[in-house]
Amino acid sequence: MLHSLGIKQPTPVQAQTIPIVLTGKDVISQAQTGTGKTLAFVLPMLERINPESPYLQGLIVTPTRELALQITAEVKKLLPAYEGVRVLPVYGGQDVEAQLHKLQGHVHLIVATPGRLLDHMRRETVRLSNVRMLVLDEADQMLHMGFLGEVEEILSQTPRDRQTMLFSATMPDKIRNLAGRILRSPEEVTVKAKQVTVKDTAQLVIETTDRAKQSALVAMIEETQPYLGIVFCRTKRRASTLNEALQAMGYSCDELHGDLSQAKREQVMRQFREARLQLLVATDIAARGLDVEGVTHVYNYDVPQDAESYIHRIGRTGRAGETGMAITFVAPKDRGDLGVIESGIGMGIERRTVGQSGSVRIAESEPKRGRTPGAFGKRGAAADGRDGAGA
Repeated sequence: MLHSLGIKQPTPVQAQTIPIVLTGKDVISQAQTGTGKTLAFVLPMLERINPESPYLQGLIVTPTRELALQITAEVKKLLPAYEGVRVLPVYGGQDVEAQLHKLQGHVHLIVATPGRLLDHMRRETVRLSNVRMLVLDEADQMLHMGFLGEVEEILSQTPRDRQTMLFSATMPDKIRNLAGRILRSPEEVTVKAKQVTVKDTAQLVIETTDRAKQSALVAMIEETQPYLGIVFCRTKRRASTLNEALQAMGYSCDELHGDLSQAKREQVMRQFREARLQLLVATDIAARGLDVEGVTHVYNYDVPQDAESYIHRIGRTGRAGETGMAITFVAPKDRGDLGVIESGIGMGIERRTVGQSGSVRIAESEPKRGRTPGAFGKRGAAADGRDGAGA
């Protein structure tokens, strides 16, 4: 089964975590997206689910709809080897009646966002009294998004003797405190985010101004020729405005943020995964936890405000041993935030300056790419690259 999915050997987090989970022990794991952590908890959970039981046995709580769908897709790839096991994603934006209909059948594993799961719990359409295994994925992002209260309410409705697994790219004090309350003598697994960012991602700072930032971004896209790239903006309005500007220049891109309908978000992600879009212009929250094969570049159009957000952003590239590139555009007002980031990741980042022509010289060593970057042509536009963009 694993060989058919292209998995020849476990990643470090999988090798350390899977044996622990199979024993039924609690786990706290510090590992960012792209280290293979999803399989590290999904595989042993499927091994321990009894398909003959009609009860919900496993629960995975995630911060975003996209991550819930992504994990569900990974589970479904494995289901041919686990006959009779049923999985259901539960998240906002879905038709509630359709969800209710599916929940009437026997569901063994639910992958859910906190808000919609609580909605079903209050309707008594989901009961957690038989949950034996519970995963909190991207716990630090649930903290950033204000979900810890909802998470604790969910946990209060599960059996005390459940197995709990907490995964987080970073371990702020509030997450450590939560772990201390909900985990029982946990085994600790750490794949340090600092090591991942330094080892697997070439990092570069472009010193510019707010006025010149857009031309600097375009210059870097032209220079680096990403196969797939994610451009991060701080707000939904900034993402929309930048996406429109890039589309007007002929780039194959679309936006991803919380104001889009669920159908539109899924359409955009499908096109990006299929490489029909070269660039995804996204906000942090919309792109949390996204795991897309082939992302070669991350462009921080707006500087993240802390090291944790920076680590999450650049974790979109440099995955599974491939080397990616993260380029951060820093205006004078952003220098304080950059200092916080460099302190948090334990290293200084190479700086380059935008020239008068708007061109930027980059490091001579190009990142290793998983696929050929030239398929999109000079402007990065595939033949039908803007199909569906802006719809």
